[in-house]
Amino acid sequence: MWWWLATPITLARAPIDPNAKLQCVSYAPFRGAQTPLIPTTQIPPEQIAQDLAQLAKITDCVRTYSIENGLDQVPALAAKVGLKVIQGIWLSSNRTKNLAQIAVAIELTKEHPATITALVVGNEVLLRGEMTTSDLAANIRSVKSRVTVPVTYADVWEFWLRNREIYDAVDFVTIHILPYWEDIPVRAKFAASHVDDIRKRMAVAFPAKEILIGETGWPSAGRMREGALPSRTNQARVVSEILDLAKREKFRVNLIEAYDQPWKRQLEGTVGGYWGMINDAQRALKYPPGEPISNFPFWKLQMGSGMALSFFVFMAGWLTLRRRPWKPGLAAWVVVGTSATTAGMLLGIAADKMFYESYGVGGWLQWGALLAAAIASPMLCANAAMSGRPLPTFLELLGPRDFRTKSVLTALLGFVLVVTTLIAAGTALGFAFDPRYRDFPFASLTMAVVPFAALMLLNRPKEGARPIAESAFAGLLVTAALFMGVNEGSQNWQSMWTCAIYLLLALTLWRARAVQIPK
Repeated sequence: MWWWLATPITLARAPIDPNAKLQCVSYAPFRGAQTPLIPTTQIPPEQIAQDLAQLAKITDCVRTYSIENGLDQVPALAAKVGLKVIQGIWLSSNRTKNLAQIAVAIELTKEHPATITALVVGNEVLLRGEMTTSDLAANIRSVKSRVTVPVTYADVWEFWLRNREIYDAVDFVTIHILPYWEDIPVRAKFAASHVDDIRKRMAVAFPAKEILIGETGWPSAGRMREGALPSRTNQARVVSEILDLAKREKFRVNLIEAYDQPWKRQLEGTVGGYWGMINDAQRALKYPPGEPISNFPFWKLQMGSGMALSFFVFMAGWLTLRRRPWKPGLAAWVVVGTSATTAGMLLGIAADKMFYESYGVGGWLQWGALLAAAIASPMLCANAAMSGRPLPTFLELLGPRDFRTKSVLTALLGFVLVVTTLIAAGTALGFAFDPRYRDFPFASLTMAVVPFAALMLLNRPKEGARPIAESAFAGLLVTAALFMGVNEGSQNWQSMWTCAIYLLLALTLWRARAVQIPK
């Protein structure tokens, strides 16, 4: 399985090639915990200078979006390394801040006329609904009257078609084409042709002015949207194909973005933080020229870890067998083998997802707890299968004294079941009520739930009442899974997989029977 997952691709054109520099790339200087969402954040000039020196090796231009948080230092520092700047002016519903942004940007343009090649007055302010078309046009015309460089506005391509007045106010049109974020998401293999189709459509609609693709790209990590899958290979392929297209058809394109921006995950989920061509932590190119590109560059370690976990699951079953006076049947070994194989195959994927999808203390606690439960579940279920013990109910862990188990291993298995069920229910509710930016925990959930289900089939109590708690959680999971399957669409295999595991866990909980344990 890992040989298949880790098969690398080699592209005819490297996404980032120092011998063929990018035309322009969006730049934000924030690293690690730095975020513009905290107004007092100020990036030191030394940090920006380091970034720009690195970017000068791969691009001729950077696009900024604001003058706050130290970004007003970019033009002067860019001039030292020979970079041009498309200077952004951030507009919002705050008129006072808008005036301050405009004043500083105009002053920077006068101070660095050889560096700043254009001003972008507002970025997606119409998309956000923070300004009327007439107010935006007035701001653009005001800026144009005070500078000598070309002036534009940047927004998603549909909003240009809806607001012709803006076209009349700008010197050139700056459109955003993000195939992943389209209302009908576009698969990676069709992304470049989609960008070209939209560009040509806009050229027909606005024939008199140049059209700059101000943002385009693809994320390297995050949740699927219908058939649009973020991944390293998809990001490299999409960027490479778009750049090749721009070179052949001679149009300008600005990639989003230079560096991964972790702070965007607070607004857009995991996928928001992984649009960069350079990673955040090491400041290293994701795709060095001449090197094959794999979705799992550390696949040997991931495979080895999975094989080790599989070995420990079999050992748990074997050690339990040595202490039993009876010999379990073939079905018990099938349960152990299924648990070991499932956990071994998916451990590397689950760990990879936890690394990329955990954000903040809460995120690390949630996904860390789920991964820990996923590792413990197959080993504890192997022990229970060989011991002839059924999957415990919540009552045996949390119920009245007469129902509580005296077995430490049973209590541990019950605890793992509770943790898995609570996290599964929480994520299922999230997908029902606020799904847009949520990740699908299919790998860790599968590792935990498959052993539970196998054990329930093997050693299920024949008699007893169905516990209310398990029934309630089962109903919740079934309802959420059905809604989620319809809402996310059948093209989204991450969603379909997660729904299947929700239903398997629901079935497992529904088949639970509470049997009073003798004192």
